[in-house]
Amino acid sequence: MLWSIPEAVRRQTVQIGLSACGATAVVDVLQAMGIAVAPETVDRCVQTSLRRNEAPLPDYLHSRSKAGATHQQLISGADQASEGRVIGRFFALHPQRQVKLVPWLAHWILRGAVPVATMNMQRAVSRGDQIPDAWHHQLIFGVAPGAVFMTNPIDLVSEEEIHERLCSESVLLIRREDVLRRLGPDVNLADITKQHPDPHWKTLDVEGQVRLMMSEEEQDEENCVKTLYLMIPAAYTSGITLFALRDSETARELMNSPDLPLFSPV
Repeated sequence: MLWSIPEAVRRQTVQIGLSACGATAVVDVLQAMGIAVAPETVDRCVQTSLRRNEAPLPDYLHSRSKAGATHQQLISGADQASEGRVIGRFFALHPQRQVKLVPWLAHWILRGAVPVATMNMQRAVSRGDQIPDAWHHQLIFGVAPGAVFMTNPIDLVSEEEIHERLCSESVLLIRREDVLRRLGPDVNLADITKQHPDPHWKTLDVEGQVRLMMSEEEQDEENCVKTLYLMIPAAYTSGITLFALRDSETARELMNSPDLPLFSPV
């Protein structure tokens, strides 16, 4: 454990701003390493991206796909905010990897590393609960048999649940109402694909998904099963970033460690 539960309650940073879960996690990473940096400085170093809620639909969707921060931004932000004293190494968990997550995390925590999970919170949603509308970065401050302790918020999550969120394609679901309310006579749906360099916007046929939602609005309410979510590409990659002090043996071990091997069914 990096912290006991009472310590985590006392020391964790409450989310510092909109879409700033990544920067918040970095604040606590630095704190866990004894480096105090003002949250606003960390947020500036991480370069948190915001949703453009008032923009036309294509621009709004593009902003949603990258709102917050990627693991690369967390690593760069921690490096800048710590003036080079902290480094990070990302381990992708999608596609599925051959790893026992809790023992693997325990090994690195005992070595002095600080883990941050980048998760698709739209996975492993309990029946009856509303699907969250974003990915999330959370610092992991400890593990227990079959479970993981995290901050922002303080939570104990089963290994099975967190593993599902950590093994996700880079996609994001946008609620139907958030799409339809931004449609208007001046919206050019072709801009959804044309104005973004990522070919996944075309692969997922995001424009076609929007047109389907529009056609559903014109159909008989009783006989039409409406599409609840629009699926768009997401800039994030699910996995774990491990942070360490640059001049430590742990950092050298981290940087020399291979990627986690792909899962191979027997």
